[in-house]
Amino acid sequence: QLQLEESGGGLVQPGGSLTLSCVISGVIEEYHGVGWFRQAPGKEREGVSCLSVSNNTTYQIDSVKGRFTISRDIAKNTVYLQMSNLKPEDSATYYCASVVLWTTVESMCEMPSYELDQWGRGTQVTVSS
Repeated sequence: QLQLEESGGGLVQPGGSLTLSCVISGVIEEYHGVGWFRQAPGKEREGVSCLSVSNNTTYQIDSVKGRFTISRDIAKNTVYLQMSNLKPEDSATYYCASVVLWTTVESMCEMPSYELDQWGRGTQVTVSS
């Protein structure tokens, strides 16, 4: 099974940028999906951006479109989330997750937590002046 480890979080001012990394241990297969999810205090976890390994199809929620980009480095077995023009409402713990993906990447981002197979421990992102 895959193991995921996130890094790259931190404190950034509004309008700033961060790039999160998810290093994946294990063999990523064509049928995997990998995504970024976030949870702010007092709020439910939400899918932010997801990627299909088989065809690199990506999906982002409306609130981050044009600001966040998910990508994958095959050689490094790493999935990135490039975040720009960050807003205070982006503050949350960001998690990387994987699943055997038999549906769309949009559906993956909408899955409840218990349907995703593997999770990292998360990395904190705080957007504040």
